[in-house]
Amino acid sequence: MIASATWSPPGDWPLELRWDSQQPLPTRWVTPTQGQRRLLPANPEETAFNFSEGMRRLCEDVTARCPAFQHIRMPQVLVTFTPSRNRSRYGLQARVTPLRFRHGAVHRCHGVTEYQIQRFFVDNREILYILTFCLPRFLDQPFHEKLITVFHELYHMSPRFDGDLRRHPGRCTLHSHSKDHYDQYMSELVESYLAHHDQPEVYEFLQWGYRELWNRYGGVAGVIVPRPKLLPVGLVNARTAARRREAKRRRTDLGLLQGVSSGLFQPQ
Repeated sequence: MIASATWSPPGDWPLELRWDSQQPLPTRWVTPTQGQRRLLPANPEETAFNFSEGMRRLCEDVTARCPAFQHIRMPQVLVTFTPSRNRSRYGLQARVTPLRFRHGAVHRCHGVTEYQIQRFFVDNREILYILTFCLPRFLDQPFHEKLITVFHELYHMSPRFDGDLRRHPGRCTLHSHSKDHYDQYMSELVESYLAHHDQPEVYEFLQWGYRELWNRYGGVAGVIVPRPKLLPVGLVNARTAARRREAKRRRTDLGLLQGVSSGLFQPQ
């Protein structure tokens, strides 16, 4: 699933959020219900399984081995989790949140108001995407489905890796003209990745469910950060706003024409 930044009315939200050794990323226990979450001690015993670190290592391995993902720079991807509202296996599994607008733009004009997505920095490195998994729900899926979900979300990152999403020609810009074909392609990528893999320990943690991981390591933890806000940063004059709307309309029309010419869909 893909998520964009949420809109926020003007307020005192900071334009940037930063984490480093002095203010580390917040790490929390992954527990069955939201009400049981609690902040980990500053220096917990090394027993809990760190899901964010495990998933980061897996994604680094995927991007190194699979040509379809070699444009991804994992140091600029923040791997986090969001708590499941219940223990149902159905519902949100994962999402990727882009931290830039179309074509990697930092600002976007809506009407006469200019907006910016909050910018995230970790150790002075700007984050372009937030990769979030819904836990423990995601961990309770079959092994193959988990890997497909990981590949699915990584593939949504723009080939230019500019903070925007991958966009396909035509109306169905995010999953191409057929989500089934999209998912089938992800399955094929997973099969190719697993074939003759010489370091299965990289993805071994996905072969266990949530309770198995908890029992094996004495706990499961991960990084949680706030959803980035869409913040107003200034105003533009009416003429500039109209010119930008016209340019956006032309880009949309061009995308539709490309979709028709490539046979991705039939016009209604």
